Amino acid sequence: MKKITTILIAITMFSSCGKNKKESKPIEQKLNSNTEKSATMKKVLFVLTSHEDLGNTGVKTGFWIEEFAAPYYLLKDEGIEITLASPKGGQPPIDPKSNEPDFQTPATVRFNKDKETQEILSKTIKLETVNQADYDAVFYPGGHGPLWDLAEDKNSIALIEDFYKNNKPVAAVCHAPAIFKHTKNTDGTSLVNGKKVTGFSNKEEEAVQLTSVVPFLVEDMLKSNGGIYSKKADWSPNAVEDGLLITGQNPASSELVAEILLEKLQ
Repeated sequence: MKKITTILIAITMFSSCGKNKKESKPIEQKLNSNTEKSATMKKVLFVLTSHEDLGNTGVKTGFWIEEFAAPYYLLKDEGIEITLASPKGGQPPIDPKSNEPDFQTPATVRFNKDKETQEILSKTIKLETVNQADYDAVFYPGGHGPLWDLAEDKNSIALIEDFYKNNKPVAAVCHAPAIFKHTKNTDGTSLVNGKKVTGFSNKEEEAVQLTSVVPFLVEDMLKSNGGIYSKKADWSPNAVEDGLLITGQNPASSELVAEILLEKLQ
């Protein structure tokens, strides 16, 4: 009897161990899957302007909501991890005009309802604390603000050059290609020299009656730096890719720029 009881206990223990093994396998697979996902998750840095004054007009400017929201959600929805930075840190100024009814898109409507993203936006990190080694690409939304601060910001210039030197994509839309005003290759030539680029056109700037207000015209600057500038009809979507550089012409081009960037990251 004692021998039979011992055999039964042994069988029960063996069955129990087998069951635990089977149950642990899916858990192990899930953990491994999560680890792989974390290891392969791409990270993109968004750099926003901290400048809010439209020259001496007394009118406020900043970044254009559509040019932030459309790329932000397109990349986020694809599992891209996004960090927001600005020269001063904290809440970057939103161009009030970009919040007007005529300029609303599905992305801006989503942003205006998205308290979580609004909270993240209000706490951008300072640009001077950023290290390109922590990211796979950098994206610059436009708005008139970058013409004054990001075009001249030494931290931004060094960061862009560092991304490019390390074979990482640099994307900018609308007025944001202003960031290439002073950026250089390792040989001292302009980063856009001989590269196909686009950005807010002279005609579009004229249409919004700010030609005499802005410190420089994006189209003229890109051309003077040796960029092979091209454009489409005013306000038409237009994105140009040349190697690691991805540029968009206007607000309508923001999603196109993000799509190209996503392809590069994948």
